[in-house]
Amino acid sequence: MKLDRILPFARKVLNLAINEGDYAVDATIGNGHDTAMLASLVGDSGHVFGFDIQREAIESTTSRLKEQELLNRVSLFHKSHNQLLTTIPTEAHGKIAGAVFNLGYLPGGNKKIVTKPDSTIEAIEQLLSLMKPEGIIVLVVYHGHDEGAVERDRLLEYCSTLDQQRAHVLMYRFMNQMNNPPFIIGIEKR
Repeated sequence: MKLDRILPFARKVLNLAINEGDYAVDATIGNGHDTAMLASLVGDSGHVFGFDIQREAIESTTSRLKEQELLNRVSLFHKSHNQLLTTIPTEAHGKIAGAVFNLGYLPGGNKKIVTKPDSTIEAIEQLLSLMKPEGIIVLVVYHGHDEGAVERDRLLEYCSTLDQQRAHVLMYRFMNQMNNPPFIIGIEKR
C-alpha cells in the first residue's frame, strides 16, 4: 500500500513540524510511544511536555523513556491536557512546534476512562495560544466506542468552525474500512 496508514501519517506530519531544539506536547501520553518519538525529534536541546490523567500511563511512559534514555528530554504531568496552559513553563509559550493527541482510552487500560470532548477542545484552544506560527496539532481520533463517537462529532463540529485566518484544518481518513477505523485531524496554526 502506497498510502500512509493513520499512525505513520501522523508521525510524518509531526516530523514536518518539529525540529531539534523545539518544544512539543503529547497531550495523551498513553503507553509513551508518541512521547518517545517526540523526544527523539526535539533532541537534547528541545523538550516535550506530556499529560495523562492515569497514573498507569505516567508509569508506563516513564519506563519506556528510561529504556530509551530519553527521560531527560521530557516532563510528565499527571494532569488533564486541559491544564496545559497553566502547566507548561512560560519560556515555552509561543514556541510549541507540535502536539499530538491519541483520543479514546488507554490501550490495555480501563476502557471506561476515556478522553472527553470538552477537555480536548479546551486543550486545543490552549495549544493554539501556545504554539508558534506553523505549529501543528495532530489528533488521532479513535471513535469505535460510544464516548468516542460523541467526541468525534463534537471535534468535527469545532474544527470545521475554526477561523481559517487562525488555523488550517485537514482530515485524513480511510473511508471504506470496516469497524470505525481511526482518522486524523490536523490543525496548523497560522
